[in-house]
Amino acid sequence: MTPEIIAQLAPTGVLRAGINMSNFLLVSGQSPSGDPVGVSPSMAAALAARLGVPVKYVPFASPGKLADAAGTDSWDVGLIGAEPARAEKIAFTAAYAEIQACYLVPAGSPLSNLAEVDQPGIRIAVSARSAYDLWLTRNIKHATLVRGEGIDATFTMFKAGGFDVLAGLLPRLLEDVVALPGARIISEPFTAVQQAIGTARANTAAAAFLHDFVEEAKASGMVGGFIVQHNIRGLSVAPAA
Repeated sequence: MTPEIIAQLAPTGVLRAGINMSNFLLVSGQSPSGDPVGVSPSMAAALAARLGVPVKYVPFASPGKLADAAGTDSWDVGLIGAEPARAEKIAFTAAYAEIQACYLVPAGSPLSNLAEVDQPGIRIAVSARSAYDLWLTRNIKHATLVRGEGIDATFTMFKAGGFDVLAGLLPRLLEDVVALPGARIISEPFTAVQQAIGTARANTAAAAFLHDFVEEAKASGMVGGFIVQHNIRGLSVAPAA
């Protein structure tokens, strides 16, 4: 711990932690005071404790909005999925947790594997600017991506018809498939969203410190403990960097 690290991560005397409120695996509730509760807030609180400063949660309705706020002095660290498009402005740690992203297909669909999804004429419903949307944007070559505003709105859009595939996080798709008689999930994930901690790219000393903090949090069982504490299914501790 050095004064430079403190100055980069808590320039106002508190750690302002940007939290993505749309991921129910990472934010699973609220405290009596209204603060977010879950794995991500717990990681931010543990980081603040390590720095010896209070934590202040800065909520964002989506990961895209949190990423957009990079460089605006609204947060010191952001807890979202690490993606190349976001890394242009944000220095990310390796992942502390992973979430599988999969495809759901409606009743009667002939699609059965990943290769069959990326074909001309296939329409994929996906939540706009989610980490898995960014992955699909880079990797889908032939199918058409149609974006909804948020996970719930995207599911409603898919349920209304006109789509071949719904892309989403596996734990949520396991809920969605129950509401769609005959629907099924293609078992092989198309990616795993890498949940990480990021800071401004200019904060080189802080970025190195955050890297070590995350690796220690995984190795010590801290991350796994938070997953158990908040009773989260579908979120796993990421492997060591």
